[in-house]
Amino acid sequence: MIQNESSRPGATLVIMAAGLGTRYGGGIKQLEPVGPNGEIIMDYSIHDAMEAGFDRVIFIIRRDIEAAFEQAIGERIRRICADRGVRVDYAFQELDDLPDGFTCPEGRTKPWGTGQAVLACRAMLDEPFVVINADDYYGKQAFHKLYRYLQQQQDGSCCMAGFYLQNTLSDFGGVTRGICEVDGDGWLVSVKETRHIIKTADGAGIQNDDGSVTPVDGGCPVSMNMWGLTGSMLGILEREFQVFLSQKGREMTAEFLLPIVIDQLLERGEVRVQVLETGDKWFGVTYQEDKPLVVESFRRLIQQGVYQEKLYE
Repeated sequence: MIQNESSRPGATLVIMAAGLGTRYGGGIKQLEPVGPNGEIIMDYSIHDAMEAGFDRVIFIIRRDIEAAFEQAIGERIRRICADRGVRVDYAFQELDDLPDGFTCPEGRTKPWGTGQAVLACRAMLDEPFVVINADDYYGKQAFHKLYRYLQQQQDGSCCMAGFYLQNTLSDFGGVTRGICEVDGDGWLVSVKETRHIIKTADGAGIQNDDGSVTPVDGGCPVSMNMWGLTGSMLGILEREFQVFLSQKGREMTAEFLLPIVIDQLLERGEVRVQVLETGDKWFGVTYQEDKPLVVESFRRLIQQGVYQEKLYE
């Protein structure tokens, strides 16, 4: 049962839903129905966040998908959230939402990346918040752990949900994951965006351009873009975005990615990030072939009693 008692401190969930999903092969993958009553992955994330204590949701979307988004989840989720005292807001990721002195190169259509997506709601946030991808299922444990950390931390540190790599792979192709180095006290040392990670007979590996595969420990922690950030991080991201644009702002496909920015800040000692490990299994719709497995995964979770068949009842 979802409980959002007024005596509990609140927190904001920011959902990044503006990505194009180029590997998905058409359609808006964030809006694909995967539950028995047409629920999409975001429904389960919002359900789990409200259960953990979050009392605000901000959707980051593109204006060109606003109508489809409203039809699939916007109107419905506002009613559900309103009944539970949870506020819903929209922010829009725009190609031309750039600092003074910068312009979007002519012909660019690719979004600027997850770092700019978070900046889309900078005027709406001054408190700690959790940011997630719209098309990833994270499990209940991570929401509870990040909520508790943000309510209890007093030193301005951030946090991250750390998944085991072997729990985050697709059966149908390579994925990009932030492979993490963590010290003995659970603090993030580095996070390296690593592409073309595939399932192998021995667990996991990185598929190289020549077709060879470099083995990777399937038990290593990875980032799935589930971060618990402080309000002060928004100012840091604004500064780093200007640096990025100065260096790569004329490139047609360069992206300002949250894990890469955080890795650079870690290297300079400007942030501290506690890694909160979760054993839950990730799943999502990276490829169209993933969808039947996602549908089956939610069916099993319902059978196991993790969720009700009618999710919000």
